[in-house]
Amino acid sequence: MNRPLELAIVIPTFNEVRNVPVLVAKLDAALAGRNWEAIFVDDDSPDGTADAARVIARTDHRVRVVQRIGRRGLSTACIEGMCATAAPCVAVIDGDLQHDETILPKMLDALDQDETLDLVVGSRFVAGGGTGDWDHDRVAKSAFATRLARGVLKADLNDPMSGFFMIRTAIVRRLTHHLSAIGFKILLDIMTTSPEPLKFVEIPYTFRLRTEGESKLDHVVAMEYLIALYDRMFGHVVPVRFAMFSAIGLLGLGLHMAVLTVLFKGFGVAFLTGQIVATAVALTFNFFLNNALTYRELRLKGARALFGGWVSFALVCSVGAIANVGIAHFLHDVQSGEWAVSAMIGVLVGAVWNYALSSRFVWGRY
Repeated sequence: MNRPLELAIVIPTFNEVRNVPVLVAKLDAALAGRNWEAIFVDDDSPDGTADAARVIARTDHRVRVVQRIGRRGLSTACIEGMCATAAPCVAVIDGDLQHDETILPKMLDALDQDETLDLVVGSRFVAGGGTGDWDHDRVAKSAFATRLARGVLKADLNDPMSGFFMIRTAIVRRLTHHLSAIGFKILLDIMTTSPEPLKFVEIPYTFRLRTEGESKLDHVVAMEYLIALYDRMFGHVVPVRFAMFSAIGLLGLGLHMAVLTVLFKGFGVAFLTGQIVATAVALTFNFFLNNALTYRELRLKGARALFGGWVSFALVCSVGAIANVGIAHFLHDVQSGEWAVSAMIGVLVGAVWNYALSSRFVWGRY
């Protein structure tokens, strides 16, 4: 109890209730003789993950819990956990038991023995490491993602996609305000954010298969990874959230024009009526796609929340929508039939207004 704290292990979790006691037991065995703490950062898991960790914390002072309400995202969870400890070194490990906790002492020894070393990475792609029983499809996807990551990385790291690493806490605190916190690869974020190259070593380990719970990998997570890469490459020119909102707006524009074309040219509906219907369809499409992607960490869930969000989105964008319809109708009358140009100009006029107000009043941030 009187020895200085050596290491904090940050464990971001969502629906990992069965894995919590197993992981704590594994850490206890792997770090025998070390003074450590485990910080579970839970995104308000409905399965009671945070409560499971609290049960252990009542009798084990080394276990702490941070339960996040209304916030989601692996990277932000890792950042909050890393900034919540007084330990000089901090490790990030998944709560699904797929990382090999037995190499944690080697990682800590490496940092203790070399004061110039900043970072130790658990690597699947150096001699002695491996991906276990991954199928060919997952290996191919991982290799492709690794090639993309190495394209933006400032170092010759063999496993830039690793989610298992240990770093000096002071470095994280220094970089915190500059991290993008987008996606699920916090290591890549840290290494590309640091103004000077971080000195690192890689320690091999073999990735395990999940035995409990469900994988969090899905198409949205893959999209989020690409968004994170964009942010590292171009985010200083065009902020990633605005770029995403604009890209979705372009898709909405395509849908708007398709609906208007079908109604106006196909069914002979009056232009004003067609423009109103097309605007409503595009607005609904933009709301749901922005909720899933642009504001993923703040996304609304459940029928009631989604309906309320849609209503809020429609209300805050109403001025833009009115300007859209009104200007398009005016230009259509003035230009005597240039319906496509009129419609596009109407959409563009409301775009900036929609972004500013929806960011503030629907999802609650600029």
